[in-house]
Amino acid sequence: MAPTVTGLGYEWTVEQTGKALEELIELSGRSEDDSLFRGKPKNGVVDVSLGSADALTAADSSVYCIVIDPPYYDNVTYSELSDFFYVWLKRTAGLLFPDEFASYLTDKDHEAIANPFRFRGQKNSKKLAGRDYQERMAAIFTECRRVIKPHGVMTVMFTHKASGAWDALATGLVKAGFVITASWPINTEAEGSLHIKEKSAAKSTIFLVCRPREKQLENAEIVYWENVEPQVQEAVRERVAEFQEAGIGGVDLYLASFGPALQVFSENWPLRRGRPIQKPRELPLFPDEEFDPYAVWPEDALDAARREVKRWRMEQLATVKRQHHLDPLTEWYILAWDAFKAPRFPVDEALKLARVVGLDFDQDIKNVVGEVKSSDMVLWDSSVRKAKGKLGPMGDTCMLNTLHQAASIVREKNTGASKKAIEDHGLHDDATLLTTLEALLNVLPAVASPDKAPKLEAHLAAASSDFAALEKLRKLAFAEVVPEPARQLLLPIAAAEDDNEDTTEGEA
Repeated sequence: MAPTVTGLGYEWTVEQTGKALEELIELSGRSEDDSLFRGKPKNGVVDVSLGSADALTAADSSVYCIVIDPPYYDNVTYSELSDFFYVWLKRTAGLLFPDEFASYLTDKDHEAIANPFRFRGQKNSKKLAGRDYQERMAAIFTECRRVIKPHGVMTVMFTHKASGAWDALATGLVKAGFVITASWPINTEAEGSLHIKEKSAAKSTIFLVCRPREKQLENAEIVYWENVEPQVQEAVRERVAEFQEAGIGGVDLYLASFGPALQVFSENWPLRRGRPIQKPRELPLFPDEEFDPYAVWPEDALDAARREVKRWRMEQLATVKRQHHLDPLTEWYILAWDAFKAPRFPVDEALKLARVVGLDFDQDIKNVVGEVKSSDMVLWDSSVRKAKGKLGPMGDTCMLNTLHQAASIVREKNTGASKKAIEDHGLHDDATLLTTLEALLNVLPAVASPDKAPKLEAHLAAASSDFAALEKLRKLAFAEVVPEPARQLLLPIAAAEDDNEDTTEGEA
């Protein structure tokens, strides 16, 4: 929380706390003058308890509704952050509730998060942390399944840009005996939130509506993934337009599609493959267990969802329909900028996006259009690619190389020289070049209000220089056939250095 941001600091915190208290008082059936914690509420009994979610005190089949907002995988180490407040609460609220504040600090060992630190020194610590999270969530969902009524409903709120987190959550849900019956994306993150500001973070939370699954007969027919995958694709296709019209875009559009995909997946669980697959380099959660070539994971449904969203987005980014075929690397680069709207994002998601377009990440992407730093993928602009000797020639089969070459010429010389180079290679009316140019201009960051904001991260600034160069090229050479970009990502950044004044072809 940034206390000095207008409307997003202490003022917002106090307002929301007051709003929550008013709703709790209303829910309890009391007026503002009544004591909230004494006497019997008019609407029944309000019981507030503190304990582990995998050991509830409620009786079997006694709960109508469960609302759960679990930790978002590895996003926040809540207990470590809570220690700062815990020591002060212990000196105040602890005087009234000594049992709840009996421990020296918060409990780190039983927290349901994917924390690799718990497995420090062990091989695959990150994978082990993921499995630990899945097992803890499965135990919690199993306990929820025990206490919920047969026709009860459970709502789970979740978001994470890494699909491994979704795989862990969904695995716990279906194994516990729940089926997802509906899903809705809700915008829940404030624009000024420090943990998403200028990052490739999700701004929406997905609400999963779940109900207890009826027990399946032991002799029930096997459901095959090959028959269910088309249903997943159709479900995503039906909802993706609705999500986009509601203002959901970027990585949130992919996340929103996970809901309907997992809904179909859970409705048909358990699933098997009719045809075996080769062992992948990395299993979703269990690196130390024997590989089953016929097994199906929630990740399979998420992959199908990504492919459908990818198809939809490419249609939106290239609005003028032409006979073209984008090469996989160009498509990957465009989709990466479109989804994450940042030059830096998790390398795990770069791997999954590579799988969607049919590329080998290590051979085709890594150190070709970007580099891996820590656990992130960092995209390169035309200048960095050229400096590193990773920029292919103009006229190459990879259209991204051609347009990065064109942008580089604009930035180093002028727009007329770039236009002439394209014409010399016979590409001035190439349908694939025109489609790629339109799509790139619709995803690269544009410069806006250069006098109002501080300088941003270097890779972001460099990408905006590519946008400026390609937009000058569009205006000079392709204005009649390539529409003005929608400019989905506007950056309040100092404008990139102007290249030499645009010249006509004759002056180049």
